[in-house]
Amino acid sequence: MSTEAVADIGLIGLAVMGQNLILNMNDHGFVVCAFNRTVSKVDHFLENEAKGTNIVGAHSVEELCRKLKRPRKVMLLVKAGSAVDAFIDSIVPHLEKGDIIIDGGNSHFPDTLRRTKELEAKGLLFVGCGVSGGEEGARYGPSLMPGGSPAAWPSLKPIFQAIAAKADGQPCCDWVGETGAGHYVKMVHNGIEYGDMQMICEAYQLLRDGLGYSHDEIGDIFDTWNKGELNSFLIEITRDIMKFNDTDGQPLVAKILDTAGQKGTGKWTAISSLDMGVPVTLIGEAVYSRCLSALKDERVRASKVLDGPVGQKFQGDKKQFVYYLGQALYAAKIISYAQGFMLLREAAKEYQWNLNYGGIALMWKGGCIIRSAFLGDIKNAYVKDPKIESLLFDPFFKEALSTAQTGWRFVASQAVQLGIPAPAITTALSFYDGYRSSHLPANLLQAQRDYFGAHTYERLDNRGTYVHTNWTGRGGNVSSSTYEV
Repeated sequence: MSTEAVADIGLIGLAVMGQNLILNMNDHGFVVCAFNRTVSKVDHFLENEAKGTNIVGAHSVEELCRKLKRPRKVMLLVKAGSAVDAFIDSIVPHLEKGDIIIDGGNSHFPDTLRRTKELEAKGLLFVGCGVSGGEEGARYGPSLMPGGSPAAWPSLKPIFQAIAAKADGQPCCDWVGETGAGHYVKMVHNGIEYGDMQMICEAYQLLRDGLGYSHDEIGDIFDTWNKGELNSFLIEITRDIMKFNDTDGQPLVAKILDTAGQKGTGKWTAISSLDMGVPVTLIGEAVYSRCLSALKDERVRASKVLDGPVGQKFQGDKKQFVYYLGQALYAAKIISYAQGFMLLREAAKEYQWNLNYGGIALMWKGGCIIRSAFLGDIKNAYVKDPKIESLLFDPFFKEALSTAQTGWRFVASQAVQLGIPAPAITTALSFYDGYRSSHLPANLLQAQRDYFGAHTYERLDNRGTYVHTNWTGRGGNVSSSTYEV
């Protein structure tokens, strides 16, 4: 193999995502050098999927770096964690000042913060890039969310924006922000994905168990929803799943064990929201719902001993219920995204990121798993007012929630009456009602805290001053220190 610098970018990791991204880059006229720790995979790739292309291979990290044009750009698509650090350590000796390492895996953003700092100290540039869209997205147009060393972006922009999905004629890729911003935005994307999937599953159970519809009929309902304001990738694939039959002609989805897996990004989002004190309740419920689903054997035992409505069917107008359920899904979806962007706003303050929220909505509008027509409305909200306090203050979303409320409340109450869990839909409604309340019962909570722990409170007529009351007449006047969550 020749060792002259011929490649525009190098990519390490020849699993499905890596191979498809390489082929995508090749389609757009970029020469890619491929490498894999198991080097036999490189030869197999060149002789099969990459045959007849301009893709070149390398049998070592050193050879890979020699084949790259300057500034060298090396993208990693390997398992998050120690494997990323190990590859970075092996690459660094073969790079020089100004070269770029890109981590395209699902890395946790604190790792990206650390890696950016460490590599910049060595004169190198680091980019943590969220990649969404699965294998098909990687092959034909993913959503890309790059963040890290800003000086790296001019060199990466032509490649990344060429291979990204397009929405409204614009690439679903732009510079997100400094240090770990790219992976943080991808993490929140995945958290919202958890929420979307959970809401859809709740709608499925209500249609199946509450209304008694067949899977084929449910598929028709999702098809109708996909032609309206709920139009999205996840609604579309749910329709297809409902219509997919096993070899015996029965719905395949009905034969799948009801225990959900997870890889951690939803959990990371929920943990970050707790750390920042942002009530991202819907994503939290979606994560806990997966955890509850994993208790299959325990749930089977509980189903035999715990009372509740069993097999009860909705007795009213089914068509009206389906319409209301679509409204409830739409309203809960608005809340989920509003919470996600609240978290992004708080993270931007915490880590000094200059996030472009409208740009993020556009990045999510095409190529990625949560892509939907709805994201265009989010982009428009931030174009009109980049500093808007919450999406719920935007006239479009305010009106949408007002319109959907009757159906949303009806579905939540019916789910409770039927004994069908709908944690995402109902927590979204609870958040909405809490958010629009000028007075919450936290005054009592503060009184309780002061009563048992002298934690102090603020009076309405003297805000900013913390006082303690001797509630029992037996305590002293010494108060505990307080902190803000």
